[in-house]
Amino acid sequence: MKFTKMHGIGNDYVYVNGFVEKVADPARLAPIVSDRHTGIGGDGLILILPSDQADVRMRMFNADGSESEMCGNGIRCVAKYAYDHGLTARNPMTIETGRGVLTLSLEVHEGKMRQATVNMGEPILELAKIPVDATKVVKGSGRHEYRLPVAQGNELLDATFVSMGNPHAVIYTPDVQRVDLEHIGPVIENHPAFPRRINAHFVQVHASQHSALSTQHSPTEVTMRTWERGSGITLACGTGACAVCVAGVLTGRTARKILIHLPGGDLMLEWRESDNCVYMAGPATEVFEGVW
Repeated sequence: MKFTKMHGIGNDYVYVNGFVEKVADPARLAPIVSDRHTGIGGDGLILILPSDQADVRMRMFNADGSESEMCGNGIRCVAKYAYDHGLTARNPMTIETGRGVLTLSLEVHEGKMRQATVNMGEPILELAKIPVDATKVVKGSGRHEYRLPVAQGNELLDATFVSMGNPHAVIYTPDVQRVDLEHIGPVIENHPAFPRRINAHFVQVHASQHSALSTQHSPTEVTMRTWERGSGITLACGTGACAVCVAGVLTGRTARKILIHLPGGDLMLEWRESDNCVYMAGPATEVFEGVW
């Protein structure tokens, strides 16, 4: 099986061109190729497949073998592979995902895609559709703020829940680097309030004067760290960044257009009032090719 290793600001996956390669059991293969010691190494496996409703189709499997609906950094890499390797020359490009068909505008230089802006669609805010079990969370002070009871130390974590086709919990903190993500991440992911588990993001809002884009009352710069459902700590999460953008607006912490710093790099996010969709802009990088 031929594969290509790619990453979007450090969120790395093993990509397989399903136009020519056949993967019989991707859920079983994903943990094997993702292992960073005995496999290729990555946050999961992504298949690039033919589609009857878009230019290409993407299927994404986490490092534990579970299939996820979407991956924001992964979809940019799918677009880069499809464009650079001649699967399609369309720009804008459409990609079929578990979230539906998404559109990407590509920034191309000397025949290669450098960056893409993705219309990630409208956020889903109804608890039942995220999904979140409303009986296992406590209503907070704001309309979209909840308190999540955590068994460790009988804590109550203030969180905002957003789905971008996959579920996210956004938790604000004054110092994101002090969060013990390795321990609290799996507790939140597997909390009984989340029937399909959840991605957990801790976010620190920058003071307004630290951002050249900021206004007095709407900071436009944050730093986030992520525990991804099925993969653990990752260097970046594109759908999570979208959820952070939405949560910031809902809770009055940030503006609709923000710069997000992730461990692997930066993403630009905008939740537009014109169509209620979230737009994400960022790079995609091809690292190497090989044979498994």
